[in-house]
Amino acid sequence: MTTSDSRHKASVPPPSDVAAVAPRDMANALRALAMDAVEAAKSGHPGMPMGMADVATVLFSRHLKFSASHPDWPDRDRFILSAGHGSMLLYGLLYLTGFPEMDIGEIKRFRQLDSKTPGHPEYGAAPGIETTTGPLGQGLGNAVGMAIAEAHLRAVFGPEIVDHRTYVIAGDGCLMEGISHEAIALAGHLRLNRLIVLFDDNSISIDGPTSLAVSDDVRARFAASGWATDAVDGHDAEAVDAAIARAKQSDRPSLIACRTTIAYGAPTKQGTAAAHGSPLGPAEITSTRVRLGWPSPPFEIPPPNLAAWRSVGRRGDPIHDAWKRRLAAQPAATRAEFSRRIAGELPPSSASAIAEAKSEFAALHAKQEKLATRRASQLVLERITAAIPELLGGSADLTGSNLTQTKNLTAITAANFAGRYLFYGVREHGMGAAMNGIALHGGVIPYGGTFLVFTDYMRPSMRLAALMGLRVIYVMTHDSIGLGEDGPTHQPVEHLAALRAIPNLLVLRPADGVETAECWAIALSERRRPSVLALTRQNVAPLRTSADAENRAARGAYEIAPAQGPAKVTLLATGSEVAIAFTAKQRLDAEGIAARVVSVPSHELFAAQDEAYRTAVLGPGTVKVAIEAGIRMAWDRFIGADGSFVGMVGFGASAPYETLYQHFGITPDAVVTEAKLGLARSG
Repeated sequence: MTTSDSRHKASVPPPSDVAAVAPRDMANALRALAMDAVEAAKSGHPGMPMGMADVATVLFSRHLKFSASHPDWPDRDRFILSAGHGSMLLYGLLYLTGFPEMDIGEIKRFRQLDSKTPGHPEYGAAPGIETTTGPLGQGLGNAVGMAIAEAHLRAVFGPEIVDHRTYVIAGDGCLMEGISHEAIALAGHLRLNRLIVLFDDNSISIDGPTSLAVSDDVRARFAASGWATDAVDGHDAEAVDAAIARAKQSDRPSLIACRTTIAYGAPTKQGTAAAHGSPLGPAEITSTRVRLGWPSPPFEIPPPNLAAWRSVGRRGDPIHDAWKRRLAAQPAATRAEFSRRIAGELPPSSASAIAEAKSEFAALHAKQEKLATRRASQLVLERITAAIPELLGGSADLTGSNLTQTKNLTAITAANFAGRYLFYGVREHGMGAAMNGIALHGGVIPYGGTFLVFTDYMRPSMRLAALMGLRVIYVMTHDSIGLGEDGPTHQPVEHLAALRAIPNLLVLRPADGVETAECWAIALSERRRPSVLALTRQNVAPLRTSADAENRAARGAYEIAPAQGPAKVTLLATGSEVAIAFTAKQRLDAEGIAARVVSVPSHELFAAQDEAYRTAVLGPGTVKVAIEAGIRMAWDRFIGADGSFVGMVGFGASAPYETLYQHFGITPDAVVTEAKLGLARSG
C-alpha cells in the first residue's frame, strides 16, 4: 500500500467545531432544510434527504476528501447523488459546507426558474454538482465512469497527483433500473475498489412498499458481480463510519446497504410513500420539528451547527494545499501535461494528425480506392490516438465491426489501468453512462462504438450528455440499409432523425475518407457538446481528392460538385448517398440539366451558419432533392415542403446492400426522376 493510499485508511478526525455538535444534530440541519425548501416550493421529495441525512453527515464530515473553497480541485473525491429526486440533500450539503454560489437564498428558491437549486441536480448549475441526475440509475453509471477515469489517470500520473474516490448515494429505484445491472457488472469486473455505493435501503418507492414490485437480494446481486458488500443501520453514525472505513480498504468496489426510514422524524409520514414525492405539509413539519428537537424557524440554522458544517467544508483545505505542493514538485513536463489534460485542451499535434489523415485519404481517393467510412475512421484513430494520449476508446462488444481499437491502444483491465481501450461488453446503456462519467471527471476524452441502430439502448445517456454539454464521441457504424444482410432489426431508418431531434447533440455523417477526418476534427473540437459519427459498413466511392487546409465539413454543408452553367437542380446528400448524388448529377448534366451536389455532413452545423451562407449553399431558385438512406424527417427545413426526397419510408430488409438500394429506390435514376418532376412542377 502506498503512502498515498494510507491517507484513506480510516475516517479523518473531525475538527473541533464538528466535535462540539452531535452528528444527529448536524443531520437534522439537512432534514430541516429539505422539508422547508420542499414546502416552500410546494413540490419536491423530502423523504429521501431526511432518511439519508445521517449517512451523508458521516460521509462529508469524516470521509469525503473535498474543499468547499476549491470545488474544482482535480484530486477531490467525487460525490454522486444518483437518487437525484432527493436533490435537497445535495443542495443542503453544499450550502452548509460553504460551497460558493450556494447561499440560503438559493435554498429558498428551490425549484424556481433560474435558481441554482433545480428540481433535480443539474451539472453546471452550481459548484459541487458533479453530474446531472434524476433519471434513476444514470448517476450510478456515471460513477463507474468517474472511477475508471480516476484509476486510469492514477496509473498514468501516479498516486501523488491522482488519489481519490467516488462515492454514490443510490436508492431502490436506481437499482431497479436495468442500467444498474450493466454498471455494477462492469465495475465488479474491473475491480474498481475506489468506488463506494451507499444504498438508501428504505424499501419505499412512489407506488408504495418496494415489495409490490421487487424481491431482489440486493447484496447478493452485487456480490455476484464481484463487489464487497456490507449492511448497517443508516441512522447509526458510528456504524456508518465504520462501514465506510472498511469499504475504503477493500480490493473491490463496495456496496453499503444503509437501512433507513424515509422522512425520518416525521411523526405520521416517516416510513411511507406519502413522504416520497410530496411536501410534508405545515402541520407535519411543525410536529417534525418538535420530534427532532429542532426549534429554529424555516431556513435558519443555529450558529454552532452552521459553524460545525462550515468547518467540515474547510477540513480538506490542508489536504488540497499539500496536493498542490506535490503537483508543484513534479517535473515540469508532467505538470504541464496533467494541467493540459485537466483543462481539456488538445495537444498541438492533434491538428497535424488530422491533416496527415486528410492527405492520406486524398491520395487514396486519387487512385479511386473505395473505403468504408468506418475503416476511414479507424485510420484516423490510428493517428489521433497517437497524438492525443487522453483519448480513451471502447466498444460494446463490436470492436471488430466498429473498428474502434488501434495499435496504440491496449486494453484497460483490473490489472492494467494504464491501458486506453475498454471492452464494455454488450452494455450499450452502461457504456453511454460510463462515458459521461469519464468526461465529467476530466482529463480523459471518451469515445465508444456500437451499431447506429443500438443508439436506442443508449439514448437516455446520450440525451444527458447533450444536456450537460459533454465532449463524448459516439462511433456509430452500420449506419443504414447499407449494412445489408443483417436486415431490418439492425438497419437504422429513423435513427438519424431521432438523434438530430436531441438538442445540443451533433450528428456527423461523412461521405468519404477526407470528410471522416474532418468530422473527427470537429468532434474533438466540440468541448461543450457530444458528437455522433454515423459511419458506413459498406465501401463508398472516393469523392474529394485534395486535402484542403480548410475543414469544409465544419460548416455543416458545402458545394462539393458545382453545376456546369447556371444551376437548375441542387442535390443534397449525406454519407454514402453523396456518391449517388454525384452519379445523378452526371446523368442530369448529360441531358442538359445543370445540377450541383451539396454534401451535408451535419444538419446542426449547417443550421448554425449565417443566412447568406445557407441560402447560397441551398441554391436559390433551384429544384432541391435530398438523398439519404433514412426517413425524410428533419430535411424539410432545408429543402422545403415542396422539395423532393429520395430515401426510406419504412423498415429495411435482409439482402445484399446493392439489392436493397435498388429495391427501395435509392438510386441515381430515382434522383433524376425526382429532379425532373420538380422542374416540371416549377414550370
